[in-house]
Amino acid sequence: MPRLEVRPLTADDLPEAATLLAERHRRHRYAQPLLSPRYEKESEAAGVLPALDEASGAAAYRGGTMVAYVLGAPKASPVWGPNVWVEAAGTAAAEPEAVRDAYAMAAARWVDEGCKAHYAVVPATDPDLVRAWFRLGFGQQHAHGLRSVPAARSPLPDGLVIRRAVRDDIPALAELEVALPQHQGLSPTFSAGNLPTVEESRQEWESDFDDDSYTTFVAVRDGVVIGSAIGCALEKSGSHTGLARPDHAGFLGFAAVAPAARGSGAGRALGEAVLSWCAEAGFTSAVTDWRVTNLLSSRAWPALGFEESFLRLHRLIGY
Repeated sequence: MPRLEVRPLTADDLPEAATLLAERHRRHRYAQPLLSPRYEKESEAAGVLPALDEASGAAAYRGGTMVAYVLGAPKASPVWGPNVWVEAAGTAAAEPEAVRDAYAMAAARWVDEGCKAHYAVVPATDPDLVRAWFRLGFGQQHAHGLRSVPAARSPLPDGLVIRRAVRDDIPALAELEVALPQHQGLSPTFSAGNLPTVEESRQEWESDFDDDSYTTFVAVRDGVVIGSAIGCALEKSGSHTGLARPDHAGFLGFAAVAPAARGSGAGRALGEAVLSWCAEAGFTSAVTDWRVTNLLSSRAWPALGFEESFLRLHRLIGY
């Protein structure tokens, strides 16, 4: 077998990278046909590869044929620190083991440039590719979930009402918007995200409440709002782009239940309400995402029928 050769990825390598990416997406769609078929075409796959004026990476060749590539770019963030993201189009391989060699070369540059927080978004249905990243010291941080619509709605728990939000709900909606990042900051998630104040959230709700591109539901018990969820078109999400954006998809973009009401069935009822709304709005699938260390959401959304489509992996290089 010819020896593996690894070199920095250049513009000349992009056509072969697009070929590998299109092949990867075909395999992915075989397992999850709700994903967009457009990226099975090499020309479309080429269009979502990161631009080399922002990204850098490496390609692995064997016998003159590309067998793997890794391509990543930084994202500005006051929370993550200096970072590089290998997005959904940023890696593909005919030989998954060779991803480790490509990453080794690419990461040497990234770390030399001071970028020590590394992220990779990979297909959940490609165990060999996922394992290659795990064997580079990455662990799963986040999951993208995908399912068809409509969904059967379960009977509501006694005393629970699900309805559209009204302006009078804004104080409760503001409290719930803060409750979610508060929960994410607890063990075992320990999210470092910025925590808004209730007043800041209330002001945003007052300003944006009439934006009809978002649909908000509330869960009410004994006249008190105990939970909320938001549905919208997936195009509103900046985290689900390119290969990770199915055609005609709705988005369960937010859901939270007040701490005292968790475990009551309100979260599931809100999720089902958003799924029903997705079907009524003409979407053919629904997407959501969750931190896998969030014990509540990582159990609630798969139980609602969402299958992991992409995994966001993370590695922090030790100082």
